[in-house]
Parts: sequence; C-alpha cells; structure tokens
Amino acid sequence: MHERFEELKNRVRSLPLEPGVYIMKNAVGEVIYVGKAKALKNRVSQYFQSDARHSPKTLRMVSNIRDFDIIVTETEFEALVLENQMIKKYQPKYNILLKDDKGYPFIKVTLSKPYPEFSIVSKPVADADRYFGPYTSRRAAYNAIDTVCEALKLKTCRRVFPRDIGKDRPCLNLHLGRCIAPCTGQISAEDYGERVREAVALLEGNDKQLLCDLETHMEQAAEELRFEQAAVLRDRIRAIRALGEKQKVVSAAFAELDAVAYVQGQTRGCVVVLHYLAGNLHDKEFTLLDGVTAADAGEALGAFLKQYYAFRNAMPRTVLLSSPVDEIEAVGEFLTSIAKRKVELAVPQRGRRHDIIRLAEKNAREEILRVETSQERRIKSLELLQQMTGMQTLPKVLEAYDISNFAGQDTVGSMVVFEDAKPARVRYRKFRIAVAAKGQDDYASMREMLTRRLQRWKDGDEKFCPLPDAFLIDGGLGHVRIAREVLTQFGVTIPCFGMVKDDHHRTRGLVAPDGREFGISTVPAVFALIGRIQEEVHRFAITYNRALGSKKVRGSSLDQIEGVGEKRRNDLLRHFGTIENIRAASIEELSRIVPRTVAEHVKAHYQAQKKQKQLEES
Repeated sequence: MHERFEELKNRVRSLPLEPGVYIMKNAVGEVIYVGKAKALKNRVSQYFQSDARHSPKTLRMVSNIRDFDIIVTETEFEALVLENQMIKKYQPKYNILLKDDKGYPFIKVTLSKPYPEFSIVSKPVADADRYFGPYTSRRAAYNAIDTVCEALKLKTCRRVFPRDIGKDRPCLNLHLGRCIAPCTGQISAEDYGERVREAVALLEGNDKQLLCDLETHMEQAAEELRFEQAAVLRDRIRAIRALGEKQKVVSAAFAELDAVAYVQGQTRGCVVVLHYLAGNLHDKEFTLLDGVTAADAGEALGAFLKQYYAFRNAMPRTVLLSSPVDEIEAVGEFLTSIAKRKVELAVPQRGRRHDIIRLAEKNAREEILRVETSQERRIKSLELLQQMTGMQTLPKVLEAYDISNFAGQDTVGSMVVFEDAKPARVRYRKFRIAVAAKGQDDYASMREMLTRRLQRWKDGDEKFCPLPDAFLIDGGLGHVRIAREVLTQFGVTIPCFGMVKDDHHRTRGLVAPDGREFGISTVPAVFALIGRIQEEVHRFAITYNRALGSKKVRGSSLDQIEGVGEKRRNDLLRHFGTIENIRAASIEELSRIVPRTVAEHVKAHYQAQKKQKQLEES
C-alpha cells in the first residue's frame, strides 16, 4: 500500500498545469471519485499531502485510491461540463451526489387532441404536445392545473371527448358554474381549444397579453351587437383578473430568483432553496447531505448547484448563494448553458438580498435541528472520529488522561471515561503520583499512571475493567509515545492518541504515536467531543490537585504524624481547640482522645520540631 502511494505521488509530479478532469479508482478499478481542476497537477497533488489537511471523507477516499486517470480539456468550463457528465455516468462513492429519484413534475397539455387535456408527467418528450415545468412538487403542478381550469371553466373530469359527448348527464360542475360542459355537445372543439390556448398563455405567464386580447374581442363583440358573446368574454376577463395571488401558483415553474444556502450541522449538511416569484417567497426545497463536514462546504454547494439545476432543467434569472463556491465563474457559465440565457450568481453582503439568504440559512438550520437528535449527534461524532483516525471499531468507550501539579509538588493524575460520547463519572479514577518526589517530570508521571492503571486491569480489578476502545492523552507526540510504550509492555494494541492544543491553548487535533496528526477543527462534531473530553480530564485533575493542597493546609502538621488520619485529627482539634494546645498536652492527656501509641507519636513529633527549632536558633 505504501509503495503504491509513493508511486502515485511520483506520477502526480508529471501532470500538466492545465484544466481537466481527474478520475480516482480503487483496487478493482472502480471509479470512486471524479473531480475537475483549473490546474491538474496542483489539485491532484493536494490529495497526497498531509493527512491533517483532509476531511474524514477525503481521508477515506485517499486511503482507497490505487490508480487515477486524467482528461485534459481546453477550458475550465469544458472540465466542469465533463465532470458533471462523468458523475452522472459513474455515480462515484465519494462524490457528493443528489438523489434523482424524487424528480420534478411537468404539466402536459395534449394540444394534439381535439379536446386537449391536462396531466402530470415526470419528464417532457419530443411530440406535438406542450409541457410546462418543472414544478417543485406534484401538488404545485395540480394547483396550477386547478387554477387555470377554474378561471376558464375547463373540464377536470376523466371523460374523453368527443367519444363521451352526450353519453351521460353533466356532472355537478356545470350546475356550480365551474365548467362549460363539453360533454353536452354545446361547445365546439374549436371553441374549447381556444380556451385551452388561453390556459396555455396563463401557464406561460402571459396573462397581461391574454387580458388585452380578450378585452379587444369583447369590445368587438359588443360593437357587433353580440351581447351574449361579449358577456361571456367579460366573465372570462373577470375570472382571470380574480386570479390575483394565484397567478404565482400558475407560473411556479418560472421563479425569478432562487436563494441557495448551505448550513453544516454536527452530523450532516443541509442545502435549502427558496423560490421567489414577483418578489415574494413562493416555495421551499431542501436536501440533506450525509457524510459532509465544514471542510466540504464549498464542494457541497458547488456540487449541489450543478446537479440540482441539471436535474431540474429550469433556471431562474438570479441565484443567490450563502457563500462562494469553487470556480464560481465556471459554475455560472455552466448554469447559463442550461438556461440558454444569462444567469446571475451572487453572494450578497447587505440589503434585501442579504436578508433573503439569511432566511434561507435559518430554514436550513431548522431542518437540521428537526432531524438531528442528541443521541444521533453523539453516535455520529464517534463514527466521524473512527473514520478520521482509521480505527477498526467504533470507539464507544474512550479513556482520557492528564497530569497536574502545583509548582512541581503534589503531582496527580486523572482518568476520565466517556461512554457513547457521554461522561461515565462512576468510572473516573485519580492517581497520586509517587515519582513526583524526585522532581517534576510529566513523561515519568504519565508512565507511572498508565502502568498502575494497566496493572490493576491485569490483576483483574473490577474498577479498572474492561479496557476502553481508545486511549486519549492530554499532550503531544512525546506523551502519546510514552503511552504506546506502556501499552506495548502489557501486550495491549488498543489505539491511543494525543490531544494537542494550539498556541491559544485550544484543541487543535489528535496525534498518533507514529507522528500523524489529524486536524479536527473542520469537523464540528469531533471538535466538540474532543474539546469536551480534554476540558473534563483537565478539570478532574485540577480539582484533585487543589483538594490535596487544601487538605494539607487544613490538616497542618497533624497530617504528617503516623497514625493520625482525618477522624483522629478532627477529634484532637475538637477537644484541644488549637495546634498549640495539642503541642503542650501530655501523653496521658492525648491518650484520652487517641490510642496511646498514636499519642506517643504526636508527642514525639512536636518534641522533635522543638529541638529542630532550637538548633536553628543557636
């Protein structure tokens, strides 16, 4: 594996600094990732650099690369188009893919029939009929059909004309004034077809031109004394004008502006698209993206734009974005090629457009909160940690260790345990470090603590069983290598990592004993988990250290006497009141409170102190 990796790195050096597409393959030749580049050499070489710069998804992908191909193109735009085609063709495992099975419905108008009908289809075909869409949902498409049919009194039943003319009585819609009832045979195919053409004009958004034409026909009918015909036209004009806000429903496929926002949650990302018509919010769509992190945000938004509008085959005039995407000019050119007209891409910083994007982001956050539970976030954080570090099993139990001392004295060690990413406080342990008597040495202290912990496990002590799925050491490479040495001595092969901090004392990442560092700042779930563990183990160590210090102050010299514990110290202080009174008491007086042997130790201790003081003063 290592030799193959080095071979691929050498191949990268010979790649051209030209635009193109690169195709990553696994051991069996399967395409696992397709990407485009402005300069192939620069982009592909990034995959074979430091692991700390990669997101968990990229780390997994790189670990599976066994070969790659490239295709050089003339321009960056050609590379983008080719990339999109190859993603559709191969559906690579590590590309961000949108699900195409949902589809976007179209309205079909069968103008090829004597009595045209409306229906919903999944995609248009090349025939003599008219298609409108795509609409954001089947409901939106049905609403559009219902709106134009109600305004123009077109049929909504399932009868087929002219076959069913006169066969049955007219339905209730005729009596309610909602249908001109072609089933009665009182309206010709030509007149009915004219109304359908008016419906088509409405679906096209040409209501102003339609109203103008109808008013002209109405005035002409009135001048020619065809008052009944003029009244019919008048009613149709009123019905079309009465559509009002419904007109937005009719032309839902022709959004003037889309606001596209990407928000990263702890376990997944979410893209929201808000569709605006005539300056007003009309509809919302959202897509949840699993397996992406903050480091993938630019790629995720760019991939969404290309695939979403290619699937939808309909473009607004303006697309607002919550953040820039890679090679925004090429993406804009790609969307323009789909729309066959200029499409504006913008990342607004202020004003009304900025407010629209903030609203889209708010909707995306709400969708993430709706689907993410606290349990799911915890499990996902462990899965991401496993993927990032390459651990073979899910690290459901994590043990973390830290050393604390005060001016080189009272050195202590702390062990905290997290189960399913939650503190298991009943399993916390603390250690008073003996090696500290020889001077401050964090490495020696860590070695002593881990040795004692593993020895207790080896001896079968239930308080130290079982072992965790991974060890986390508060410290850098030196500390984690000490930990690995101790684990090896006991025959333990469990993974261990150091929790390293930056210059501002904030969690920076994890480091393995072999020196590999894993950056976690771009993975919110892992960053939050490791940060919390590091703070907890440090807090536990500091708390123990301070408790020892305060105990020494409270107990004064009594704690240094053999046989005097917390209870006997308190009994002596309660009876005699002060240390001075205890020092002046006889053995017989002390024996009334503590055993005589302990009373003799107390008396001998203070007599020795007195002699030492006299020697120092002489």
